[in-house]
Amino acid sequence: MLARAGAPVVMIGRPAFVEAVKKNGLFLDTLQFQERVRVEAATDLSTIRGAEIVLFCVKTTDNAATARAIAPLLAPGALVVSFQNGVDNVEQIRAAAGIEALPAVVYVAASVPEPGLVKHVGRGDLVFGPRNDTTERVASLFERAGVPCRISENIVGELWTKLTWNCALNAVSALGKAKYGQIAASDDARRVVETAVHEVLAVARAADIHPPGLEDPKSALAGAFKIAGQMAEALSSTAQDMNRGKRTEIDSLNGYVSRRGAELGVSTPVNHALYALVKLAEGRS
Repeated sequence: MLARAGAPVVMIGRPAFVEAVKKNGLFLDTLQFQERVRVEAATDLSTIRGAEIVLFCVKTTDNAATARAIAPLLAPGALVVSFQNGVDNVEQIRAAAGIEALPAVVYVAASVPEPGLVKHVGRGDLVFGPRNDTTERVASLFERAGVPCRISENIVGELWTKLTWNCALNAVSALGKAKYGQIAASDDARRVVETAVHEVLAVARAADIHPPGLEDPKSALAGAFKIAGQMAEALSSTAQDMNRGKRTEIDSLNGYVSRRGAELGVSTPVNHALYALVKLAEGRS
């Protein structure tokens, strides 16, 4: 979307993706339009030299290695923005390489059926925070590219709101091989989602974190199923990873809630079960 709006963008990816984009551009099959966008692409991380903004979009399992790799390449004053699932990516990036990244919450349902093709099936908006010159500048950049942005004074809570939806839906989608709409239509699946949500909120309360709009468990559950309705045709990123035989981010989702709950003395049996089952399914228990 940034490149489509004329911003100078370089996408860094694996050889098959880069080859496809260099040859034919990046085809965006979205709910609003279908369009081929010409954008630069490269496989080499050194391409980030001189960049003003680096969107840190790797899987959470690659945080430390990627942060260490890019740290010596960053231009003075370069801004790194974490576009990732989970709530502790900024801390991981800082611990690994001393980079002070900006957290962002990403709401989008998309997949890459083949190199160079992005299939968009729901939402596509961002949350930054807190409000300051940096977050206003980044939000303005995306707004100009047609990506809705919101700035929140409670960005930690916003990250936990997204974590709640991820813990409610991702593993169930992966283990049940089900789209979000199918989960919402199943009474039994809804009971699993309900308990998972209540556990996440209990851990948040114990950690003195306040996810916006989730103070009431009933509204939190309604929010989970609203997300499922908005992204009814989506398979979770966890399901997509499992389908490709890739390692998932479950350690940063239900696994994180299980670990944090144990630290705080909060029982999280459903989140732990979902975490353990995904680990078994991906062969990394």
